[in-house]
Amino acid sequence: MKGYEYVEKADSELFSIIKGELGRQREGLEMIPSENFTSLAVMQAVGSILTNKYSEGYAGRRYYGGNNFIDMAERAAMDRAKKLFGVPHVNVQPYSGSPANFAVYMALCSPGDTIMGQNLTDGGHLTHGWKTSMTGKLFNSVPYHVKPDGYIDIDEARKLAKENKPVLIWVGSTAYTREFPFKEFGEIADETGAYLAADISHISGLVVGGVHTSPVKYAHVVTTTTHKTLRGPRGAMIMVTEKGIAKDPLLSEKIDKAVFPGLQGGPHDHVTAGIAIALLEASNAEFREYAKQIVNNSRALAKALKDNGIKLVTDGTDNHMVLIDLTPFGKGTGIFVQEALDLVGITTNKNTIPNDPSSAFYPSGIRLGTPALTTRKMKEKEMAEIGAMISEVVFAVKGYVLPEAKEHRGTYLASFRESIANDARLKDIKKRVVDLCERFPLYPELGV
Repeated sequence: MKGYEYVEKADSELFSIIKGELGRQREGLEMIPSENFTSLAVMQAVGSILTNKYSEGYAGRRYYGGNNFIDMAERAAMDRAKKLFGVPHVNVQPYSGSPANFAVYMALCSPGDTIMGQNLTDGGHLTHGWKTSMTGKLFNSVPYHVKPDGYIDIDEARKLAKENKPVLIWVGSTAYTREFPFKEFGEIADETGAYLAADISHISGLVVGGVHTSPVKYAHVVTTTTHKTLRGPRGAMIMVTEKGIAKDPLLSEKIDKAVFPGLQGGPHDHVTAGIAIALLEASNAEFREYAKQIVNNSRALAKALKDNGIKLVTDGTDNHMVLIDLTPFGKGTGIFVQEALDLVGITTNKNTIPNDPSSAFYPSGIRLGTPALTTRKMKEKEMAEIGAMISEVVFAVKGYVLPEAKEHRGTYLASFRESIANDARLKDIKKRVVDLCERFPLYPELGV
C-alpha cells in the first residue's frame, strides 16, 4: 500500500486497520450523504508537515512566532472562499460543523434566548436546537416542521417566528431532500428582526457548483462543513454576508472572537491547507459538472428505487440525498436494512423520517447520498443498478420487525444478524457490488 511505509514500520496494528479501511472503501459503495472522497492533493496536505505548527490567533495576529507560511495558507483559504461564495468575510478555523454552529450562537445569542430550527426528526440538525444538544438546553428552542408531503412548512415557520420573536433562525438540515427555501426564510427573519443563519454543510458543493440556490443574498451568516459535497477535509467555515454586515457592522468581528478565543485554541493548520486546496478545486468548470452529476445521479437513484417498489420521503429529491420511508415494512426497520446493506458492501445510515412512529435509535428510514459515488465517476446507469440492488436488500429483510419489548430486541437482532450472514441472496448482491466497484477505482493514480 503506497504512502504508508512509515505507518507500517512504526505500528503494524494501525497499518492493518488503515489497510482494512482502504479495502472497505475500495470494494464498497459509500452512500452516506455526508461522506465523500477527497482528492489526493487534499489528503496529502492534511498529512503534511503543517501538522507540526501551532498558531493561536489569526493571520497577521498570532500569539506564536514562525507563522509566516501558515498565515499564507489561511489567507489563501479565506480569499478563495470569499470569491467562491461571494461573501466579504470568512473564518476557516472551526474544527468542524458543530463547533462552527456553536460559535454563531456565541456571537449572536445569550443563554435563554429564543431560537428556531428545523425539528430533528423532520430532517433537522442536532445543533439547531434539539433537546439533547447543548443548543436545546442553553436556549429556548422553538422548532418548525415539515408538512405531510415532507416539504418544509413555511407558513408554520412564519407563524412561529412572529409569535416567538427568535433572536436566531436556522435554515438547513441533515436529512432534507428538497431545495431549501432561503428566500422565504430571509423574509421571515426580516419581518421578525431575527438573524438568519444558513447551514449549508450538506449542499455547499452544490451551491458553488450552481445546482442549488445560494443563501448568501438572504442570510446574515452562512456555515458549512468542508467534507461533504465540497469534497474537502473534515473542517468547517463561517461566512458573514453583506446583509449580515448591514445588520451589524461588527458581526465579522463577533464571529471571529467567538471562534477564537471563545471556543477554540490553535487552528488545525494542516486542515486549513486542505480546505484551501478543496476550494481551488471547487472553482473550476470540472467541479461544476461534478455537482450537476451529483444531482442527476440522486434523481436517477430515486427513480430506480421507486420503480422497484420503494417509498421515498417527498417522493424524490432536488439535491444529493434520498430518504427511504420503510414504514410499509413496519416501524423501526431501518436498523435491519442498514445492517443488511452493510453486509453487501453498501454503506448507508438508518435515519428518522417525518412523524417517525419509532425512535431515533431504531428509526424507520434509510438515508442515501450520491456524492462519493459521483466522485468515483459513476453515472445514471450505475444508479439504476445500485437502486435495484438496494431494493433487493430491502425486500430480502422485509419480514423482520423490531420487537415492542425493549428487553427482547438484543436477542432478536443477534438472531437476525446470524440469519442474514448466510443469506444466499445477499451473498450474490455482495459479489455484484464488488464487481461494480472494480469498474470504478477509488484512486486510479494509486492503483486502488
